[in-house]
Amino acid sequence: MAAPSPSTAAVRVTRGHSFDLVMSQQLDDLVTRADLDGLVRLIDATCASRDWAHLLEIRAASRQAVQTGRQLWPAATLAEYRLALHSPAAIATQVLRLEASRFTLGPLTEVIAQHHTWDQLAEFLPHEPQSTYVAYECALRGNEIANANELFPALEIPVQSSSWEPQYQLAVYADNEAAFAAPTLPPTSEATTCDISAVDAVTASLIDNESVEQAAHQLAEAWTAQSNGHCTTAFASGEISNALGALGDLQTTNVNLRALSSQDALRWLAWAGASGGAYGRRRGAATGRFGAWWMLAALGDALRSWPLTAEQAGNIAAQWSWSWWDNEPSSGWQLQLVAHNATTNTSWAINASDAR
Repeated sequence: MAAPSPSTAAVRVTRGHSFDLVMSQQLDDLVTRADLDGLVRLIDATCASRDWAHLLEIRAASRQAVQTGRQLWPAATLAEYRLALHSPAAIATQVLRLEASRFTLGPLTEVIAQHHTWDQLAEFLPHEPQSTYVAYECALRGNEIANANELFPALEIPVQSSSWEPQYQLAVYADNEAAFAAPTLPPTSEATTCDISAVDAVTASLIDNESVEQAAHQLAEAWTAQSNGHCTTAFASGEISNALGALGDLQTTNVNLRALSSQDALRWLAWAGASGGAYGRRRGAATGRFGAWWMLAALGDALRSWPLTAEQAGNIAAQWSWSWWDNEPSSGWQLQLVAHNATTNTSWAINASDAR
């Protein structure tokens, strides 16, 4: 990958001098008045005309306005988001900075992968962690990542998904909104009932496993630390009723179970790890997939062997029988998985949720 991206001048559309003056004066006037609504309208018009060089100017002027006490960062953020989403690769890559995604609909490393391929982006990206996240996001969208071993080592899992992995749930970004749909579940007509009336946190054969506990809480961290969510998890010897009963906050004696494949379960784990929940900052599909792999490693007592090979991770996922559990209609953001490992006769359950 080439280190520097081209300058604005190298990629801007040729415009007449008088047109440039009018556009620059309009931008100066809006910034001077701190007119956010006007800047948003200007951004919309600039995107419609595909004048990406001018959109870079709007972004720069809005960011620099803070030096004079004008809080125009929302306009700068919107301009960066639109550039990452729509502009040519040579320009889009110029807005990838750690702080740029703080108030956008999603991380720009994920946004940029929606309409750009890795082949288009790679030559403009430096050898740094942000570029690696872009590569992983592109791979999740079906791109082949050439020379993956040359990526900055920011994520310690294979960049290309393996055959045992699911088609992960991906965000869909539009100009002013984004959709983060949850995976689908089997119909409730396929549910079975699990009686947990005889089990609670005292009677369950709990296993003290700090690695599993931490991996689960890290997966739902955006929900719990940045939003209104909570996360409870239990690891126990024996059947899944032990793990479910040990959760301690279900206030029910019967739980409905819907069987999931290991691919279904991994899709749910990765979706939760990618999500920001109701008010948290979205972390992106690449981070969500990493969190799901880390959760597998913790459940398989394999963190000492980290990083896992694809074969190791696939074997761990296949050792567990997975189900979605619930006892009432869900709303908001939910992660309610339970799993049993017949080889070790252990069970694990998680109850994580967030709501507006």
